[in-house]
Amino acid sequence: MPSLSTLTDNFNDGTIGANWGNSYGGVTEPGGKARVPCTTGFAGYQTAYSWTLAGASLYVKVTTVPTAGAATECYCGVLVNSPTAGTRIGFTINAVAGLLRCKNDTGYFDAGVVEIAYNATTHAFLRLREDGTNVYWDTSPDGTTWTNRRTLATPAWVTTEIDTCALDMSAHRDAGTADYAEYDMFNTLSDGAVFTGSAALTADGALGAAATPAYFAAADLTADGDLNAAEILSARAVADLAATSELGADTTGPDDSDVNLRVRTPTSRWVVSKPWT
Repeated sequence: MPSLSTLTDNFNDGTIGANWGNSYGGVTEPGGKARVPCTTGFAGYQTAYSWTLAGASLYVKVTTVPTAGAATECYCGVLVNSPTAGTRIGFTINAVAGLLRCKNDTGYFDAGVVEIAYNATTHAFLRLREDGTNVYWDTSPDGTTWTNRRTLATPAWVTTEIDTCALDMSAHRDAGTADYAEYDMFNTLSDGAVFTGSAALTADGALGAAATPAYFAAADLTADGDLNAAEILSARAVADLAATSELGADTTGPDDSDVNLRVRTPTSRWVVSKPWT
């Protein structure tokens, strides 16, 4: 069974979702809000009759309340409707009297209605919950800190009408200039939005860093170099070397004469080359 606790919508997609299939009276979804015309006709964001209040908790933010003006009846409200016409439970905001009304209607009337002076800031969020024993009407400025405004033993129809109730966020006036009521953040505090728009943009900017010039030039280059290595000197010298040798022999010939032989070698010349550092 679809509990009303599971119904959530932040109305930011610009399209009336399938859960609000019974909506009527020209409702729209501009600027991330559920907008309900407040005219001499009737209008409302409404679900199908397929939801359950028993054991459920639901809340919503009322962002815009219609202005009464010349009307003698001008209101907006958040109500759970039973399948029986006029049997319903929830909140209405009476813009003529400036009252927040915690209602449990039978035949569109509640003799024990609880009314408090309406404050748009203090009563920004409205919550209705049922715990199997009682129904509670609560208000909050921020959707987090709640104050109970009325407690009532659960009406019998809440527990017997399973999957046959509808949630209705409505507005109506009997005279005066038409305007609207707006609702937001149904069962959610997440309100991230996507906005589409157009703009003419002009930008002037200065580059703060100092400019670094780059130069390109042609040049004929002449290089002179000295060879710094130490010279290696070679010296050439000539030396005359003299040597004398004698070959001596005593020979006894057949004629018994002595022979003395002396040989002298020629003088030799040597050339010596030596590196000179």
